[in-house]
Amino acid sequence: MSASPRRFRVFDQVTRTAVTETAAQLGLEPAALLAIAEVESGGTAYAIVSGRREPLIRFEGHYFDRRLAGAKRSKARKAGFASPDAGAIPNPASQTGRWALLREAAAIDHAAAYESVSWGVGQVMGAHWLWLGYPSVDALVDEARSGVDGQIRLMARYIEKAGLIDTIRAMNWTAFARAYNGPSFAQSAYDKKIAKAYDRYLNDGGPHTSVRDKVGTSRTATDIADIQRMLSAAGYPLKVDGISGAATNKAVRHFQSDAGLTVDGIAGPKTVAALRSALPLSSGGTGLWDSILNVIRSAFGR
Repeated sequence: MSASPRRFRVFDQVTRTAVTETAAQLGLEPAALLAIAEVESGGTAYAIVSGRREPLIRFEGHYFDRRLAGAKRSKARKAGFASPDAGAIPNPASQTGRWALLREAAAIDHAAAYESVSWGVGQVMGAHWLWLGYPSVDALVDEARSGVDGQIRLMARYIEKAGLIDTIRAMNWTAFARAYNGPSFAQSAYDKKIAKAYDRYLNDGGPHTSVRDKVGTSRTATDIADIQRMLSAAGYPLKVDGISGAATNKAVRHFQSDAGLTVDGIAGPKTVAALRSALPLSSGGTGLWDSILNVIRSAFGR
């Protein structure tokens, strides 16, 4: 029997950089895209199979069954590769075993087998190749096998095509889970896992996240506390502690969504101006808000 493949630690600097760059292109927080990829991949970016780095795969026997007919379907069912019932065909525990299963299934029908596999950190089904704009299933597979950049591009293409960008920006993990993982997402607490991973990436201080990612830019604790007071007064209650953490980020995002602003979690000049407009200010009480806005404009260089 083949030994389980050696696995690379997920989200090393190469992976983080790829995710960060793609997130910027999509207008998403790196922490959000990292969280989704982590939950989908189970915390692993690669496996070594036959001496090569390969994306993680999962073979779906019910997909394979639907793509076959006649003698091919009979052969696949007899070999234990296909079934009309979802989950009836178990995946080997090791990626080496899964790639071996794929090779055997592909010997029956290459395209059907590759379409019946979910590929890479985003676990995108090969069956989506046409919908995603690839010329063939092999082109989708080539993207996934080209490296971590290719895996992230594939995941991003699916997210864009499925119209999930705004859902991610709003951190509506339940809606995202239903669309990305399917109606039975709650059975595995998929949405809760993403929320937990997102909060961890947002606060772990790693190279993929920063204070700017969370609230806006480098600020003093006093500046952050003032923004927290504004949010609380506007109906988004927060502990005023001067710390730019997940709770403050969520409050900023919720306010931005309600105010019709770009939901990015960054309390920039437009967001602070909207907050100021939303607050009932007493005469002579504008000095604090002017001070906050000037600090932010200065920090942003505009």
